[in-house]
Amino acid sequence: MTLVISRRALLSLGPLVAASGLLTTACNVLPGGDAGRTTVTVWLMQGSASDAFIDRFTKDFEAEHGDLRLDVRIQEWTGIGEKVTKALATKDGGSGVPDVIEVGNTQVPGYADGDGLLELSLESARDLGMDDWLPGLAEPGADNGRQFGIPWYAANRVVIYNKSLFDAAGIKKPPKTRDEWLDMTRRLDSGGTQGIYLAGQDWYTLSGFIWDEGGELAHESAGTWTGALHTDAALRGMAFYGQLQALGGGPKDADEEHPSQADRFAEGDVAQIISVPGSAQRILQKNPSLKDKLGFFPIPGKTAARAGAVFTGGSDLVIPAHTAHRSAAVAVVEALAGKKWNTDLARTMNYVPNKTTLAAAVAGEPGVAAMAVGAAHGKATPASPLWATVEAADNPIKSYMSRVLMGADPKTEAQKASKEITKRLDDRAE
Repeated sequence: MTLVISRRALLSLGPLVAASGLLTTACNVLPGGDAGRTTVTVWLMQGSASDAFIDRFTKDFEAEHGDLRLDVRIQEWTGIGEKVTKALATKDGGSGVPDVIEVGNTQVPGYADGDGLLELSLESARDLGMDDWLPGLAEPGADNGRQFGIPWYAANRVVIYNKSLFDAAGIKKPPKTRDEWLDMTRRLDSGGTQGIYLAGQDWYTLSGFIWDEGGELAHESAGTWTGALHTDAALRGMAFYGQLQALGGGPKDADEEHPSQADRFAEGDVAQIISVPGSAQRILQKNPSLKDKLGFFPIPGKTAARAGAVFTGGSDLVIPAHTAHRSAAVAVVEALAGKKWNTDLARTMNYVPNKTTLAAAVAGEPGVAAMAVGAAHGKATPASPLWATVEAADNPIKSYMSRVLMGADPKTEAQKASKEITKRLDDRAE
């Protein structure tokens, strides 16, 4: 997602200083009394952490590690893939190689595939409490049982709803199950009100419905990836999507940003959209009268015992394999991903913390609290290093969805889409 991601409001998660050489060696004489300190260079993405958070963390970390100095460099998302790939290819640990890098969670497989990342399996199990990590951040950070990406923060979709329209329809509380959700949405979809505005090509939302049914977008076996949209489970997910999408006026041949679903919601006659909570800011900019009328709830699951699965966007922290400062880099990652600073980041930026056990830290913010419930059952896109080819401008999942919603045979169209996904994930075709 991708995403989402707009990584900050991905969600729009969108998490410049140009990258330059490392300030290395313990004998460097640095200003401000830093003589003898080793400099650890950290790349964080624009928008991922506030200046105030970075300042707090830096001062605290340097106070606890008197022999280390942090050099935090903010990177733009545009072009970051090429920049990171180049840095990871530098084998001497010298100029141009950061010690810690923030990367999108779904980007980790591509970087790990080139043997450019330091394996952090031991640290994950011994020091970082990996058993409690959000699966949507942890799973793409692993490859063949080895952990390379350390979960940092997450964001995911929830249902944003218009409280006034729910009240007018006599709906007193949000739904807990899919069946309740469909029933309520049918009641809302009347009298000039759209029950839900769901664009026909919102494939991240579709992914959650497929996962809830036990399906996948693609399967991996012995290193070979194959599309899986034609399986019975995936087809059930698409069938539910079609039922929900019909209860509003969302376009069948466009995604959620064309036009912006937040802008459409702001017009006041849409009861629900599926989006990240950050979209509420845009809604209120467009229509301030909706202040105090916006509510949030997790995407419902098949039963009340568990919320629906969601695509999890967010970031992992990685360490280049050729860092000159391995132990120092690990210390930075352990601090950023640890309870103290991960909780601070989540509260500061309205993110979901990296562990299910830390969800209480954001309980006071309704939108983020709803995200945290879904994130506990979140997933990421298939961990193929070639998955980005599926998300290209001619994404076969999007075209598949549109054709089905316009009346084409679901099984036939799913088989076509699965075949195209398989083709794009075949590394022999590179």
